[in-house]
Amino acid sequence: METAQEFLSEDINGVLWKIIPFLLLGAGLYFGIRTLLVQIRYVPDMFRSITERPPKDSHKDEISPFKAFSISAASRVGTGNVAGVAIAISLGGPGAVFWMWIVAVVGGATAFVEATLAQVYKTRDGKGFRGGPAYYMTRGLRARPLAIVFAVAISITYGFVYNAVQTNSIVESMGTSLQVARGQDSAISTGTAAGIGLVIALLSALVIFGGVQRIANVTQWIVPFMAGAYILIGVFVLGKNVSEIPNMFATIVGHALGFKEVAGAAVGHAFTQGMRRGLFSNEAGQGSAPNAAATASVSHPVKQGLVQTLGVYFDTLVVCSITAFIILLSNPTYGGEVEGASLTQSALAAEVGPWGTHLITFVLFFLAFSSILGNYYLAQANIQYFSNSPTVMRVFRVLVILCVFGGAIGTVPLVWALADTFAATMVTINLIAIIPLGGVAFKLLGNYAAQRHEGKEPIFHRSDLPELRNVECWDGEEAMTRREFWEEQRA
Repeated sequence: METAQEFLSEDINGVLWKIIPFLLLGAGLYFGIRTLLVQIRYVPDMFRSITERPPKDSHKDEISPFKAFSISAASRVGTGNVAGVAIAISLGGPGAVFWMWIVAVVGGATAFVEATLAQVYKTRDGKGFRGGPAYYMTRGLRARPLAIVFAVAISITYGFVYNAVQTNSIVESMGTSLQVARGQDSAISTGTAAGIGLVIALLSALVIFGGVQRIANVTQWIVPFMAGAYILIGVFVLGKNVSEIPNMFATIVGHALGFKEVAGAAVGHAFTQGMRRGLFSNEAGQGSAPNAAATASVSHPVKQGLVQTLGVYFDTLVVCSITAFIILLSNPTYGGEVEGASLTQSALAAEVGPWGTHLITFVLFFLAFSSILGNYYLAQANIQYFSNSPTVMRVFRVLVILCVFGGAIGTVPLVWALADTFAATMVTINLIAIIPLGGVAFKLLGNYAAQRHEGKEPIFHRSDLPELRNVECWDGEEAMTRREFWEEQRA
């Protein structure tokens, strides 16, 4: 395993991640300029759109914008926020946090474009919807071979690799808790790790085999509650160290821009680590969240594009920042061995006592568990791109559960190296598609803005932009796309 990890980290990821950050920044800047900073100008509309819901008499399979947000947030808000940030800081120093913020703000425009495209090119799935990059690559770009490669990549990445990462981090944090509780320094045994993995696998199976509605119903409760609890923990730590906050921000910016450096964590390493972990956490440009965005029932594609941008901000600017603040206020060492959730645990324990270790374990368990559910759905949407066969889906679900269990006994460096490799692959394929298709999102944003300017509730019918081909939905059948529905809402 060590040889494989070194090959992936040094020979593969070492090359890919010298290129990927610049591709992401370039795409984000391009979309931000072309949309006149949609990710900043339309923040109020983001909050407004996320509260909308289909009419009460609509089909039970219709997903509200908030539920779609919850599925994508479940995938985003997990180990990347607790373990990933810790890894970035332990390897790249405080400056990595700054670059995580940058990739979120710049990537917000990319998230808007890819989610909007997923909405306009979505397909009907019974009484609901599904879609994502494979669908807009096929219908919008007319590049089915590219769509096939992407669908395979995301199915492997989210169905297998990322879910192994989630379980791996849960086991790591539980191992730290057990060591603290027993007063031992020895690592968690393979048997205990396997037992934890089995419990997580069984819980995952109970939800996953219930379909998208059960996934949405579970994640819409877990994500806000646990993320909210984690934020309160962070606020407490900030309040306890209020006098150190200015110095902490100065340290973050100083290390990011090279004004200060620490051994093993120079500015270049901070940049790379911040970009890697920022992408793994918020997934902007990776083509994952659009699969969840496509499930939402909305009146205009732009609305869910704005909701998904809000998801990027919530994930990185809020939740990831909380982890960073907890760690940095504990005065950690940088540039040493890679540390994951255990670094966050020890940092919080230094602030509140030993129970902080167990609190992080509790929070991480639920966040990572919800990520497994969100990751599964993102992969499922792409398996359905190839086949709707119940047998195929059952086999895929079993393989996912096996990978959830397998992640419990894998090594941390190898699992994260695999995650980085597949993330880079997905980013490359997705950017190849959304850059030429960006014009579609720009036109839709113009249509949305014009209606808002006229004081109308934005709705979209495919006849509004007849030049768009292969648009299956948006024919006015859904109640939310009818003007009279919104007039009744205002009455």
